Amino acid sequence: MPAWDYDIIIIGAGPAGLTAGLYAGRARLKTLLLEKLIHGGQVMTTDLVENYPGFPEGISGFELSDRMRQQAERFGLEFRSGEVLGLEPGPDYQLLRLEGQELKAGAAIIASGVRYRTLGAPGEETFTGKGVSYCATCDGALYRGETIAVVGGGDTALTDTLFLCRFAEKIHLIHRRDAFRGEKILQEQVKAQEKVQIHWDTVVNEIRGQQAVEELELRNVKTGEVSRLPVAGVFIFVGITPNTAWLKGGVSMDEWGFIFTDAEMATSVPGLYAAGDVRSKLLRQISTAVGDGATAAFAAEHYLSKHRPR
Repeated sequence: MPAWDYDIIIIGAGPAGLTAGLYAGRARLKTLLLEKLIHGGQVMTTDLVENYPGFPEGISGFELSDRMRQQAERFGLEFRSGEVLGLEPGPDYQLLRLEGQELKAGAAIIASGVRYRTLGAPGEETFTGKGVSYCATCDGALYRGETIAVVGGGDTALTDTLFLCRFAEKIHLIHRRDAFRGEKILQEQVKAQEKVQIHWDTVVNEIRGQQAVEELELRNVKTGEVSRLPVAGVFIFVGITPNTAWLKGGVSMDEWGFIFTDAEMATSVPGLYAAGDVRSKLLRQISTAVGDGATAAFAAEHYLSKHRPR
């Protein structure tokens, strides 16, 4: 009987997972990629990706992720729909628990990504990728010369508001409190921007439009006043949450649940790697996820060469 079912099991089919699968396949390792939803991850919510090298005219998020999948499949990567409910490290394997099934792998790569915290406002889900965005560096250039809104008051909201000033004609910064939570220097820089109009004590009641976002319904939480705000898009920065709850401890993480790794994507558990947005790191982009995935697969290959049962 084989020591394990697969050489490598990858959890998550975003750019990090797909790239890891491509590299593992090219290394002729028996590799399974598990995804509970659809391949592509967060990139699937982006209509046009303009900051991934090699596509000067841009490429749709769907097409880019589909090309990544086809390329990985060409080198033998096996895909399967399924949700990983838990992971248990063994002496020379990783045991993954799924609904009604257990799988063993010589090494595993966690590329389960993150989920954006949402407002829960009507229209938010409908217009995601059609004027609702959670990534300024991904979509900011699409709104050159437009009037847009930003929702949030932390460091990310303030930093990305400053970034969006490069493109937008006017930015309405909407915050539910009467003071920002972000760093003081960021607050000063945002308040000094002539393009930015701040709406204190305000929340988004609804996001409206026909084919894409056209306006927001706002409500002042102190006065109850309701107003309409015409915008071409809205960027929502109220936080992200890593998809790591299923790990149930055992892997070293930061206070928010992002996984610590070294430069080779190795976690605190031997034979277990992490790649992409789920890692504790500075920049979360398609390009960095691809690099993480390639590194994780290469490191896992070297690990297996030393630990494969003889």
